[in-house]
Parts: sequence; structure tokens; C-alpha cells
Amino acid sequence: MKISEILIRIVISILIGGMIGYERENKNRPAGFRTHILVCLGAAVISMIQVYDIEYVATMIKNNSELSTALKVDIGRLGAQVISGIGFLGAGTIIHDKGSVKGLTTAASLWAVGCIGLAVGRGYYYLSILSAISVVIILVSLKKFEDKFRERCTSVQLQIDYNDKEKVSQDVSCYFKENNIKIKNIEFFIEEEEKKENMSSLYTVLIPRCVNKEQVINDLSKKKEIVRIEII
Repeated sequence: MKISEILIRIVISILIGGMIGYERENKNRPAGFRTHILVCLGAAVISMIQVYDIEYVATMIKNNSELSTALKVDIGRLGAQVISGIGFLGAGTIIHDKGSVKGLTTAASLWAVGCIGLAVGRGYYYLSILSAISVVIILVSLKKFEDKFRERCTSVQLQIDYNDKEKVSQDVSCYFKENNIKIKNIEFFIEEEEKKENMSSLYTVLIPRCVNKEQVINDLSKKKEIVRIEII
């Protein structure tokens, strides 16, 4: 592989990683500009090493045909290891906070950048550039479309301690229905203390973005049968 070809692939990988990383950095995501550049560049380097290995083995077999049974190259092994490694890196951007999960889009963008980097290293320029443009469009344009036309909900876990199961269950269900809060799951517990008249329930609910979580806590805490309520 010529030096000029190597430089072209390195520059393209840096530009693509920077373009996607800038969008993430602009939104204050955990993995931003430099991280995406490094992932794309690293994937491209690994891919170029793979290409070099293939060319090197092919040259050796061409010069000595007896080596054809001894030398073999797994074309996809290094690339597969890169994708697996990016999976662990992406996991570090995912944050679980009070029942909600954040960072999945950034983790997916890291994975996509790694895949594009592999394509750049192989010399698939058109595929790489079109893929990078598609990723940016998805991150920028579809986010606006999603916010405008789709009512997003946040998954939240509410632990409610109370002393009247039937009344609280009915009141809580009615309150959730009035505020378009969907119940995904309910777990009931009995307090293992001297006073067993208090019970506890763990509600997993989907709260629309237009509904304030703190307001939900305040409204439910006003009910006299509820002893304590908190977000897990």
C-alpha cells in the first residue's frame, strides 16, 4: 500500500469521526469529538493492517506455492475484534439514572463510527462517506422529527409505602390514568418489621415528557394513606 493511499484513508477517517463526534460533543454527550475520531481512526488502522496482511500473504504464496497450505488469512477476524471492543467502549457511555437509561444513541454512534472506520481502511470511500452522511442526518434531522411527532416517555420506578392497599392502588391507578402515565409493572412487598400494617409497592411506569416527575411525587404524597414515595 502506498504512503499516499495510507494518508488519504487516515485523513478521511479523521474527518468522518470528527464530523459525527462534533454533533455528539455539541450536545454534551459523554463520548464526543475526540473519542469518535480515535474510534474511527483506530478502526481504519486495523482495517489497513488487515489489507496489508492479505497482500503480504498473497505475495509470499505467489513466490512460493508450497506455502499455500501453511499460510492462511482470516479476512474478518481483526474487524470483528474491533467491533467487539467498541461494544465495551459504548457501554461506558450508557447511564442508568432513577429508572431512565441515557447514552444509547451515543453508544450506537460509536459503534457506527467504528464500522465506517473499517470501511475507510479497506478503501470503500463512497460507502464510508455516504454512511457518515446518513449517520449525521439520523442524529440531527430525525431527532427533531422525533421530538415533534412522537410523544416520548421516560421509564421511572416509583417506590410507594402505604397502609391501605386497596384504596391506594385504586387512587394511584386513577391518578396515572388521568395524567396519561402507563403502568408497565407492579411489585408488592410487605415490610419485615414489627409494624406490618405498612406495605410497599414498586411501580414501573412510563411518564410522558410533558409531565413533571417532581409534581407526580408531590401529588401522590398528599394522599394520607401513602407514608412515603420516592424515585428509585
